[in-house]
Amino acid sequence: MTLSQLGAFVFVARLGSVKAAARALGVSEPAVSQSLAQLRRHLGDPLLTRSADGMVLTEGGRRLLGIASQMVALGAEAVAAVQPGAPARLHVVLDGVLAEHVAGPLVCLFNQRKSMDASTGVAATAEMPLLLTSRLADVAVGPQLTGPGLVSRPVLRCRLVAVAAPHGPRDHWLVGPSGTDPAGDSGRLLRLLRVPESHVRVFANQTAAWKAAAEGAGVAPAVAHLVASQLRRGELVAVETAATPMPVSWYATVLEPGTRSASADAFLDFLTTPAATQVMRSPDEGIPRARFRPPVHVSIWS
Repeated sequence: MTLSQLGAFVFVARLGSVKAAARALGVSEPAVSQSLAQLRRHLGDPLLTRSADGMVLTEGGRRLLGIASQMVALGAEAVAAVQPGAPARLHVVLDGVLAEHVAGPLVCLFNQRKSMDASTGVAATAEMPLLLTSRLADVAVGPQLTGPGLVSRPVLRCRLVAVAAPHGPRDHWLVGPSGTDPAGDSGRLLRLLRVPESHVRVFANQTAAWKAAAEGAGVAPAVAHLVASQLRRGELVAVETAATPMPVSWYATVLEPGTRSASADAFLDFLTTPAATQVMRSPDEGIPRARFRPPVHVSIWS
């Protein structure tokens, strides 16, 4: 029995599917399935069974889940404990829009100021609490998260608007992958407007969705300050809807004091600085080339 096997079990149990667990852990679905199969053979129990609503815990799986969650978290703590002299590390997970537009310049500036080895990853809202409590992420930035042992702090207020080309059809909604997250801001907007799934088109990223909107393919949700330059140039115009402009906030979520890492505290303090706020408001302005240090992207797996 290994920590990788226990981690696969915990993520499948919490997220409800092998696919969701693989996405959160940054590995392939076969890797998760193989780890789960090995754990089942070792313990002599299926642990999880398929149902119409997803994966369901067996009685043995229910008894194991709490213990396995603690073991995965303790494994991450053990690695940190035996490497006290190693450079401080930070792993930040963000929703798709922030990861695409804000993460790069924000983490580069943090690394430059704190001389820290910070990396970033993308996660759906439902995955973030588990990544934090499993100690596989230090900070989650995106929608507000609630749950035992979690603390969410607002870091930036903004507005969600609908944008489209000045002329053209507006019967389809164009979103990036984060638009499929029901707990994300774009997902909440589509739900408020009761947009049918057949009228939603998903693009590889949010930039591609905005480009398609500018070409007249439909309407796209957008954080107002992230599309301000396109609005000024007239490439996009704001479209009135019953739910926009919608006030939203970006939050930084961490574990409670005493259980979170020192690097998480450092990043929280950094997010309150004027420089961090400026980067989040105007990520297109970037940072000077001499100060640029690209973040390291890692898969969350052991």
